[in-house]
Amino acid sequence: MDQSSDEEAARTFVQVISDKYNTENFPYGQGVGVVVLPSTPGSPIKGRLFLPSVLVLNDCGIKKAGNRSDIAAFCAHVVELDLSYNEIYDWAEICAIVSNVPRLDFLNLSMNPLGGATLEPCMAEVFARVRRLVLINTHVSWDTVNALTRNTPELLELFLCLNDYYAVSQSCAACPSLRLLQITDNHLRDWGDVRKFGLMYPSLSELVLANNSVECVADTQETLQRLFPNLRCINFNNSGLSKWEDIERLNFFPKLQELKVMGIPLLQPYTTQERRSLLLAQLPNVLVLNGGAVSDSDREAAERFLIRYYQDCPEQERPCRYNELISKYGQLAPLADVDLTPRCTTVEVRWGDRVEAVSLRLEQTVGDLKKQLRALLQLPTNGIRLFYINREMCSVIGPEELKCGFRALHSYSIRDGDEILVVPKVKSRCSSSHL
Repeated sequence: MDQSSDEEAARTFVQVISDKYNTENFPYGQGVGVVVLPSTPGSPIKGRLFLPSVLVLNDCGIKKAGNRSDIAAFCAHVVELDLSYNEIYDWAEICAIVSNVPRLDFLNLSMNPLGGATLEPCMAEVFARVRRLVLINTHVSWDTVNALTRNTPELLELFLCLNDYYAVSQSCAACPSLRLLQITDNHLRDWGDVRKFGLMYPSLSELVLANNSVECVADTQETLQRLFPNLRCINFNNSGLSKWEDIERLNFFPKLQELKVMGIPLLQPYTTQERRSLLLAQLPNVLVLNGGAVSDSDREAAERFLIRYYQDCPEQERPCRYNELISKYGQLAPLADVDLTPRCTTVEVRWGDRVEAVSLRLEQTVGDLKKQLRALLQLPTNGIRLFYINREMCSVIGPEELKCGFRALHSYSIRDGDEILVVPKVKSRCSSSHL
C-alpha cells in the first residue's frame, strides 16, 4: 500500500467524534451540558452530533486531525480533551486540533508516540489557553516541554511521568504560572536537575518525584528558600535519600507542609513506629506525613521519642534537632519496661473423679475456656457449666459460676492452685401437669 493509501486509512479526530457522538450512540438528553450542533456543508459527518464539553477519545486509533472547519464547528464549547492511547506522532496534527478548540483547558496526550516528533516554537502558540497538560509516556523531548511551557502563560499542572528522563534541560524562560509538576517514574538522580525545577517554575507548590533515584537534597537554606519559595508539598517516595541530613534540609523549604518519603534507603533499618516518630520529630512544620495528618499529640509523642532514642548516643551521633527538643522538654526519664506478654496461671480442673492441671491464659474469655476444656478433656458437646473455686476463700464465699461467656478470666482474679469445677448442664423439664 502506498503512502496516499495509508493517509486515507488513518483514522481522524473528526471521524472518531462522528462515530462516538452520533445520535445513535449518544441519544439526545444524555449527559450534562450537552449541546446540539448541525453538520457543516460538505462535511462527511451525517446528521447531528451531541457533543459534551468533555471529550474522552482514548484508545480510538486516531492518527490525524481531519477537516479543520469541522473541528472548529463541533468543538467550540469543548473544555477537556482526552486523546490518550492513540497513534498521533506529529505535533502538526495535534496543533490542528488544539487551534480549533478555543476553550480548551485540559489536554491529555499520554501514550501517543511523540518521542521523535518536533514541535516548532511558532506552532506552540496554539496551546496558550491550556491550563492542565498530561504528557505521560510520550517520551517528548525537553525542547518540546520547554517550548510548551514558554507558550502556556496560564499552565497550572504538568505531568511528565514515564518519559525515560535521565536529566533535565533547563528552559531559557520561566513558567511562572505552574503549580503542580508530576515527574514520577523517570531516572533522575542528581539534585542539580531538581534544582532546575525551582528556576523554571518559581511558583511551584507541589512537586511529585516518586520513583526516581534522587540521592540527596544538596542545597543550602538560602538557596532552597530562593528556589522553592512556594513549595507546599513534595513526594520523595522510593527515592535514593539515605542520610538524616537530607531530611533536616527539608526544613529549609519555607512553606513545606506535606511530605511523602516512603520506601527510601534511610528508613529501611527502622521499625514502623521509629520511622514515623523520628521523621515527625525532625520536621516541625510538616502537617501531613506520608498521607496521614499530624496532630499536636502525635508531634509531642514523636519529639519525646526522639529525645529518648538518642539520649544514650554520643554527642556527634545526635541530630541537630535533639538539642532544640531538650530545650523544650528537658531531660526525660527512660520509659518503664512493661511486660505485656499474656498472663498465665495453672489451675486444677475437676470433672467427676478426674483431675487435670491446666494452664490458662487469663486474657481469654469464659467462652474460650469452655472450648479449650472440651477439646482438652474430651468433654461432651451438649453443654457444660463451669464453677471457679478460690482455694483461700472457698470456705467463705463458695464456688462462683462462670456464666458470662465474653467475660475475661483475669476479672475473676484466678491464681495458681485454684480450681475449676466442670459439671454437665442439665435441662429442666416442665409440663402443664407440674403447674
